Amino acid sequence: MPGEPDERYSPGMGDVDVELTIHASTEAVWGLLEDPTRMGDLSPECVSGRWLDGATEAVPGARFRGSNRRGWRRWSTTCTVTEADPGRAIAWDVAVAGLPIATWGYRLRADGDTTAVTESFTDRRGPMVKVLGGWLRGVKDVPSHNQVMMQRTLEALRVAAETAASPSA
Repeated sequence: MPGEPDERYSPGMGDVDVELTIHASTEAVWGLLEDPTRMGDLSPECVSGRWLDGATEAVPGARFRGSNRRGWRRWSTTCTVTEADPGRAIAWDVAVAGLPIATWGYRLRADGDTTAVTESFTDRRGPMVKVLGGWLRGVKDVPSHNQVMMQRTLEALRVAAETAASPSA
């Protein structure tokens, strides 16, 4: 059930993985993830993104700016694509004011007519940024918060992919 803790989540750890099976082809799911500047279409916190430095697609080294919102709080991040393996995986490092924050990624695994998608968050914040970042975002327990947001993002991804894959779409 969305919002419920996932059994693979360990409270106290900074990194989080959430997996969901989607009844759509890997190609259909990849089509929704291949451009990380469109995460605002799926994520409850990401509002929008835009490519930087003339980049137009996700290739390792390409950079983009992400704009985020949680209630009245707003912040932006600079992201660098670290992995872009079409149909299989995409990941990017996130920084704020040049300080490492996280690595976000998605892994896709075909399983017959379905696709297993794993969203991952790897915490890269130093101790001071952990304290300040949580306070600025209004989040006390970042791993638990991210787990819930990731479940919501994957659910939005599931709905979008399955709707696009349905015969009436």
